[in-house]
Amino acid sequence: MCEHAIAKAVGIPTPNANLFLPASLKLTGPEAATPEQQMAYVTKAFTRLERLGVRILCFGSGGARRVPDGFSKDEAFAQLVAFGTRIAPEAKAHGITVVIEPLRRQETNIINTAAEGFALVKAVAHPNFELLVDFYHLASEHEDPKIMVEAKDHLRHLHMANPQGRVFPLAWDEFDYAPFFATLRSIGYTGRLSIEASTPDLPTQAPRSIVLLRKAFAGELTAPAQAR
Repeated sequence: MCEHAIAKAVGIPTPNANLFLPASLKLTGPEAATPEQQMAYVTKAFTRLERLGVRILCFGSGGARRVPDGFSKDEAFAQLVAFGTRIAPEAKAHGITVVIEPLRRQETNIINTAAEGFALVKAVAHPNFELLVDFYHLASEHEDPKIMVEAKDHLRHLHMANPQGRVFPLAWDEFDYAPFFATLRSIGYTGRLSIEASTPDLPTQAPRSIVLLRKAFAGELTAPAQAR
């Protein structure tokens, strides 16, 4: 049974996807894959994702974009701009928006902050290449959530986790979530949010997280956090 038939049989929609590129498909450095090699992979991936109904594709892929030691970061950034510029029209043809995900420095060495991700989005300048903000990485890099005010017209998806262990968010006082959600309310964000975290008990913790996040979005949780 093909992946489309399996997804249809399960009956759960798949509007978002992750794990875009393998680490072996290099985007930066002197040994970066050729544009033809990149597009051969991307076109096949987009075709499959379209069949699955994916509309938002997360571009994390820290290994693929990692800059080799000694290579110019400016040149690597230009290579990422060129990649984004190449794939955006193809993404549009398949009804997909690629969203760049800033990753903390432990996972890659380029596009580590939402501000840097936003700079890449502006450089590519295509409506099918936009921005994702992951609260775990935002908090790890100690970045002010207010960057989302500047980038609000390009913010298309969010990832969420309790940064203390990268686990499911379960309680308002376990971390200082308030500035993040206050910023989202201030910009009128109405897009999707995915929990990207581990859990020892999905059936029990998932409903708790959903309740917490819905209340946070609604502004029903206003007491200051007590734990960091």
